[in-house]
Amino acid sequence: MMTLRARKISVVVCALGHFEWLRMPFGLKNAPMIYQRMIDNALWGFVQPKGGWKQYAGRMHEAELQSLAKRRETDEASLEAATNGATIRTKFTAHHEASRAMDPLQELVNSPDADMFSTGEPDESSLVPVLERRSFVDDICFGGETFDSCLVTIDRLLARFEECRISVSFTKSLFIKTKVDFLSYEVSRVGIRADPQNVQAIAALPFPTSKKGMQSFLGALNYYGRFIQDFAVYGAALYQLKTEISTGVAFQLRRHRSRCSRQR
Repeated sequence: MMTLRARKISVVVCALGHFEWLRMPFGLKNAPMIYQRMIDNALWGFVQPKGGWKQYAGRMHEAELQSLAKRRETDEASLEAATNGATIRTKFTAHHEASRAMDPLQELVNSPDADMFSTGEPDESSLVPVLERRSFVDDICFGGETFDSCLVTIDRLLARFEECRISVSFTKSLFIKTKVDFLSYEVSRVGIRADPQNVQAIAALPFPTSKKGMQSFLGALNYYGRFIQDFAVYGAALYQLKTEISTGVAFQLRRHRSRCSRQR
């Protein structure tokens, strides 16, 4: 949830009125960093709220119930006012006054206890990611040598998500697979390799004939550069062509096309 300060900073004013985000939306500059820090802290256990995750989750659940009851009281009061002939302005004023007062959930979110990176305590529990690599934002991959070890890791992962109040989309999740696509790589027990579909798409790209096209072409190759034999050598030639701005660029590109394309 957004703190009061964050809500004021990210406010939106339009023809329909004044709006404040209650939860962190997409598009904010710091949103990816905040989300990544939250996921890393949840999975690798850097710090935890005072008293532990379970106690904090219980406090959050209790605050949510109290906030829900308070909102119901406000709605019932507004409905009663409407039946007694209150004007739209009167009902708007009542809702505005109710929104200005923090409910129990907002009080907990804005309290020092919610900022666990400042007031928390060390968390000794941790989860081991697949191949000792970290998660990337909301993409998380875990593995095990046996089926039972995978089940144990999944239980620990879901239990930690429940404590940290992180929701998971079941339809977007894959469980107990011999290989998975992770960040455009194919991860399996034998290691990591480039996604075959992406490799075919890159191989089908036409060779660039302009500087801008060469920049896009190199960007596509750099992601899988470690899987391309002698990529440093041929990449240097491509970078040199990219920096040349002259009338002979198109001719030089055609001249190097066959040699560089074979090494893509």
